[in-house]
Amino acid sequence: MLALIAATLLGIFQLMMSAAAATSQRGKMWNTSSRDAVVPPLIGKAGRIDRAFKNYKESFSFFVAAILLVIVSGKTGQVSAIASLVYVGARIIYVPLYVFDITVVRSLVWIISASGIIGVLVQMFI
Repeated sequence: MLALIAATLLGIFQLMMSAAAATSQRGKMWNTSSRDAVVPPLIGKAGRIDRAFKNYKESFSFFVAAILLVIVSGKTGQVSAIASLVYVGARIIYVPLYVFDITVVRSLVWIISASGIIGVLVQMFI
């Protein structure tokens, strides 16, 4: 449960970072608008912050599903506890790697985070 709380807080943090980065490039008027107008994609660090958040959103739902499966089924254990911390830890490390454009290591950390989700699911079969 603690890992789910930490992962949710990480998502909120990334949402705030992404919004601030977008506002820094597009301005306060864009931020407060209805955002109907088509705008160019974010570039540089702001773009990487936004893409890191989008990447996070892609994996977070799978992590939540895996955590809820082991909790609801009563199958929680040491494997799911460690695997969930692996996911959260890797996702925390992933953010600065993406933001500062450290490509190969970033991809390896993404694989580690994905293995954390799989590790949580493995607990279902133990």
